[in-house]
Amino acid sequence: MILEIVSPEAKLFSAEVTSVTVPGVDGSFQILNNHAPIVSLLEKGLVKITASNFKFGKEEAKFFTKLNDENYTLAISSGTIEMKDNKVIILAD
Repeated sequence: MILEIVSPEAKLFSAEVTSVTVPGVDGSFQILNNHAPIVSLLEKGLVKITASNFKFGKEEAKFFTKLNDENYTLAISSGTIEMKDNKVIILAD
């Protein structure tokens, strides 16, 4: 599935991913390939991204923390997430 993460300043990430785990207002949840359509609010926490290949620009890389070769996290203070047709869009603050 495709994941796009957009902040008020810029597009932070856009790539094919295996999974994404987000801090929902009712608890964290994970989205995998072919997940049912969903729209949800996000609260302060970590977005965990799992992918086989990460490519960041210099400016974008500073926002992410590397856990290992296939996992990165991004700290957010709030946001929204939409999953539809195997494309996830996170609008993050």
